[in-house]
Amino acid sequence: MSEPARSQLAFLIWAATPAHPELIATPLVHALAGRALDAEVELHFAGPAVRWLVAGVAAAAYPAAGSDKSIAAFIAEAQQAGVRCYLCSMAAAQWIAADETLLAGVRHAGATAFVARSLDPAWKTQVF
Repeated sequence: MSEPARSQLAFLIWAATPAHPELIATPLVHALAGRALDAEVELHFAGPAVRWLVAGVAAAAYPAAGSDKSIAAFIAEAQQAGVRCYLCSMAAAQWIAADETLLAGVRHAGATAFVARSLDPAWKTQVF
């Protein structure tokens, strides 16, 4: 008897930008929940949301007033749990300066990568 296929989730984060840190906690918590349920999980950052993946940006942001857990801590926890973070290459060219450093473990992927996930029946996708 073969093992059941592993669930696969891909989240596109584009509206949850550093200008709106209250919006980024939900997809990060959902990514962690997916990993807790043993799903393969990817976070695809696009548009101005790619700024979250620049070193220092997420460390200075919190999802709510009075929160003691930074966005950087959420991202690090997700990565440690096995969530893969992808940076849209086209958005990076627009929103990230050449001299800025990305968080460790961030991979590059174009828009086609998320669209391919959306078209693949093995993957479930959500947009934030």
